[in-house]
Amino acid sequence: MAGFAAAARARELGLDVRLLEKGDRIGGSMLLSSCVIWRFQTLEDFRAECPGGDPVLQQQVIERLDDALAWLRSLGAPVVWEETGNPRTVGLRFDPRGLTEALVRAAGVEPTLQSAELPEGPLLLATGGFQGNAALVARHVRPAAPLRLRANPWSAGDGFVHACTRGSALSAGLSEFYGRNMADVDFGEAEFVPLAQLYGRHATVVNERGEEFFDRPVSWSENDLVQATARQPGARAWYLLDDAALAESVRDRTVREIASASPTASAPEELAFPVPPGTKLAVRVSPAITHTIGGLRVDDRARVLDGSGSPLPDLYAAGADVGGISTGGYASGLAAALVFGRIAAETAAQA
Repeated sequence: MAGFAAAARARELGLDVRLLEKGDRIGGSMLLSSCVIWRFQTLEDFRAECPGGDPVLQQQVIERLDDALAWLRSLGAPVVWEETGNPRTVGLRFDPRGLTEALVRAAGVEPTLQSAELPEGPLLLATGGFQGNAALVARHVRPAAPLRLRANPWSAGDGFVHACTRGSALSAGLSEFYGRNMADVDFGEAEFVPLAQLYGRHATVVNERGEEFFDRPVSWSENDLVQATARQPGARAWYLLDDAALAESVRDRTVREIASASPTASAPEELAFPVPPGTKLAVRVSPAITHTIGGLRVDDRARVLDGSGSPLPDLYAAGADVGGISTGGYASGLAAALVFGRIAAETAAQA
């Protein structure tokens, strides 16, 4: 999202553009997503949900996303839903493949696939974060055990590392990530959504020793529960479900339908620890990382900053390479990528 949006906007502004793609296909993790691009209703809502984020960067998302969504429409990106389905947010859902194709058309240049060549001159880092780099995840996120990857395999911190070698400052929230608690089995791209166990707020959640470890209400996104699970023994947990929990609905399915289809569903008597009375089903889950939340520090013009807060020459960043936007909570990564990709192009055009 960030790279394509920047390229398309830069083309509109008369700049020559090159797109370098590490992978063997275009689209990054955007192509694998549900492609709902949204913002909170107000900056106050954003601050309440992501209190550790930079309010200056958050304000840019609030103020500029609606125009950016209208711009995507103008490029011919196909809209699937006119709303997000969440009263806390506003936005649109696009067809991910159609959106990718519309942005590439607008950029007017085919990406160079499997390229690591860095050109001279202004450079936008939009490599998608460092979730695909197990060593960086272990160093900064510090989970109790390796996390499965719920994203494309090429977002391995190339932009993060490059900027660090040039003296970039880092944002708050480097230990944070967005992800899902998944059925505890190996999976591929086709299972990213079907194996997500998005009903932790209705369950009694315990670790491998049978201990409850989350002592506050689970957020609507459940990202706080996912991160807490990552720090439990073995980075594993059990969702224990009684009849009331099984009858709850998540989106268009009941918890019973989701949990019963999980390959890690078990009868409570099969567990190695006692369970609460009335437990009817248990599901073993493990957290999978979709993208990192911490990253490079940028200003409101998408310029990468050094330790003194000064911009590094000709270096910009957008997307999950940037940190400090949704720190302390969860917000739309695609929205921030779209907004700051466009901002980066506009800043470069004015340089």
